[in-house]
Amino acid sequence: MEIKKVGVLGCGLMGAGIAQTAAAAGFETIVREVSAELYEKGFGGIEKSLAKFAEKGTITSEQQQQTRARLTGTTALEDLHDCDIIIEAIIENLETKRETYKRLDEVCKPETIFASNTSSISITEMMTATSHARQQRFIGMHFFNPVPLMKLVEVVRTILTDESVYEEAIEFGQRLGKTPVRTSDKTGFIVNRLLVPYMLDAIRALEEGVGSIVDIDNAMKLGCGYPMGPFTLGDFVGLDTTYYIAEIMFNEFREKRFAPPPLLKRMVLAGLYGRKSGRGFYDYTADPKNPTPMSLV
Repeated sequence: MEIKKVGVLGCGLMGAGIAQTAAAAGFETIVREVSAELYEKGFGGIEKSLAKFAEKGTITSEQQQQTRARLTGTTALEDLHDCDIIIEAIIENLETKRETYKRLDEVCKPETIFASNTSSISITEMMTATSHARQQRFIGMHFFNPVPLMKLVEVVRTILTDESVYEEAIEFGQRLGKTPVRTSDKTGFIVNRLLVPYMLDAIRALEEGVGSIVDIDNAMKLGCGYPMGPFTLGDFVGLDTTYYIAEIMFNEFREKRFAPPPLLKRMVLAGLYGRKSGRGFYDYTADPKNPTPMSLV
């Protein structure tokens, strides 16, 4: 089966980015949100993104218009019935995802591939909400933010994923202009399995007085050539998101390296989520481009 029509569940930051990427690659793309207001808001972000690409000369004005023309929005799951692949990018809540997949399984054609953009939830746990036949056509496709710019996509297979479906997903990722990496349904996949312990260790180092927020960030940037230090990265990703992923990974593996440090837990409880809340390891409220380090320990 050749993938021609793409469905996207959710038009938030990740869903909108996936939808934009699919439409830009030439796929007819339909996005489902719970309200017209939400998908229109997401489409507004896509239009701004496309305008920036056109302004920079990355795409032509014709490509900008063609990409937008391939996008449609809906509030009805039934409108995704004839999609060849559906990529889910909704709230990271297992029961919400399972209920959504159960409903989708009832309305979609048998050939439709189901893919989740989850960064941490078990693909296997989600797929069991669908029929046995659908479970062979269930995968993970974990994109990275911002999706139109980041080249990586982790393509995740379960122990039941059909080989031909998995290869079709790999090819689809390439047609999107991404570099797919193959991985299995182990919590955290490749990137978060390696990245989350690094970020948690940086917080422990701060707690133990190894260095300051700025010094640890600079050490990793200048010593390892990373584009940003662990605290800047944590603020960018969202400390609540980091905490949530760490909790899932710790519950899966029961290893200390995945356990959220006390400081991270208290920051999340206090609403210090990073850039999106205005404060995290840095304070962005006065000057977002030149944030100041917080006094946390």
